[in-house]
Amino acid sequence: MRYIIIGAGAVGGAVGGRLAEAGHEVVLVARGAQYAALRDGGLRLRVPEGELTYRLPVVEGPAGLGVLRADDVLVLAVKTQDTEGALDAWGPAPVEGGGTAAERLPLLCAQNGVEGQRVALRRFRQVYGVCVWLPATFVEPGLVSAAGSPLTGILHLGVYPHGTDETARRIAADLEKSRFEAPVVPDLARWQYAKLLSNLANAVEAVAGPVEGEEALALVERVQAEGVAVLEAAGIAYTSPEEQREVRGDKITLLPLDDAPRGGGSSWQSLTRGTGTIEADYLNGEIALLGRLHGVPTPLNDLLQRLANAYARERREAGSMPVGELVRLADEAVTAVKKQPSGNQRSGNQRSGK
Repeated sequence: MRYIIIGAGAVGGAVGGRLAEAGHEVVLVARGAQYAALRDGGLRLRVPEGELTYRLPVVEGPAGLGVLRADDVLVLAVKTQDTEGALDAWGPAPVEGGGTAAERLPLLCAQNGVEGQRVALRRFRQVYGVCVWLPATFVEPGLVSAAGSPLTGILHLGVYPHGTDETARRIAADLEKSRFEAPVVPDLARWQYAKLLSNLANAVEAVAGPVEGEEALALVERVQAEGVAVLEAAGIAYTSPEEQREVRGDKITLLPLDDAPRGGGSSWQSLTRGTGTIEADYLNGEIALLGRLHGVPTPLNDLLQRLANAYARERREAGSMPVGELVRLADEAVTAVKKQPSGNQRSGNQRSGK
């Protein structure tokens, strides 16, 4: 199989580089400065064993490949807010022997949150979800760091919306030859919703800096408790912290890398790069959506979604709000909800019209 990495940033670059290192055929898809850097200097992957350079084919879109191959696997590694544009470009791409990519090729959604794969299923017949546990950083155009050791990451795979198949097992086998663990599970959503809960802290980090100290940790705990309440009201299962620890163990330890500090997570990186967008609508916003559907107030996640989007839109500096100020705003948001008349907080059945 040939792997086409749509979005060769932090996650896509790490996955593509490790696959190439193991001898698999890889094509990178990128835009702008990243495309130019990959084309001119190759993909530089800084990992615990050193800096590795991969001279791989790089394209800006499907036109750069002409007709796609029947054994191609599309790996969607763009941020969720960029999903529609990627699907618009790649869905209609012709495949050798007839038909289009959307009709014939498997699409792996290696993204945070749960919405990208649902959007993809409107276009693609074969959609696979990935729960991405992969600490990676976009350092500069052409350079990605992945500090995990001995494994680079753990990538749970499954058919979307549920189940497993031979294609998932073949992809997992390739990943497991490439410094990843890739369990194929029939209930992938349980892992993805647990990851969503942990990703609710991304906006805290993006707005107020590293989640360190009692104030920040206590705020994240409150934000995640809101998420737990929403998932339970919605009847959505998720893996427990104990189950996650049992599976992950000490398989991924972050090691210091020369000239490639870890920095923050994906949302922090979006602000640092000044992309103008951020994935908060699909992380904290997913909890806000479920809260509205099931009658559960989510003032903290509402606040973080709003602030993260404002920071991205206005290109504010990542981590520039003092954590004490963020906690004050959070307390005000919770108080405001408590003061609302009870009739403004309808039950889940009322919201759904039942």
